[in-house]
Amino acid sequence: MWDVSTPTRNRRGEILEAAATLFAARGYHGVSIEDLGGAVGVSGPALYRHFSGKEALLVEMLTDISTRLREAAVAVVTSAHDATSALEALLDVQITFALEQPALITVHDRELGNVPEPHRRQIRRLQRLYVEEWVTVLAELHPSCPPPRLRAATHAVFGLLNSTPHSAGELPAEAMRDLLRGMAMAAFATLG
Repeated sequence: MWDVSTPTRNRRGEILEAAATLFAARGYHGVSIEDLGGAVGVSGPALYRHFSGKEALLVEMLTDISTRLREAAVAVVTSAHDATSALEALLDVQITFALEQPALITVHDRELGNVPEPHRRQIRRLQRLYVEEWVTVLAELHPSCPPPRLRAATHAVFGLLNSTPHSAGELPAEAMRDLLRGMAMAAFATLG
């Protein structure tokens, strides 16, 4: 799901992954270009072949993940046979992201404020569109529930699912996946 396909993109992807890990551990301001280069085996200035600077790297990191999550949601919702299977598929997307990318969750939570305003608006817009995919599905399952309540429930479930940076390694991945799925479904059941 998070595959990067072309050679140039692979190097960019490698840099983005290393940056997410470093930003999550030390904070955006605690990581230098030299640190980023060292993490991927190149000199710091060599990173400028891929990104214009650390800020551009952060912008791409957060825009990319917001875009990919939204695209994945659109794909599963449009291909699902019914609302129940759509919700299950949306949960799979979010849980897979939460289990595989806890550093990105941490970076987003802590560092979105370091993204310049026009890009931050774009990221927030992508995130709102992602949430609305969930709200549309939940509205089919709970037609009498008002959209603001569905939206609030979606954000609450995201908080639950995106708690993985705090619990990474506590349980085997499949046990954690089952726990998160069960808790999310229980939370959504309160809408009914």
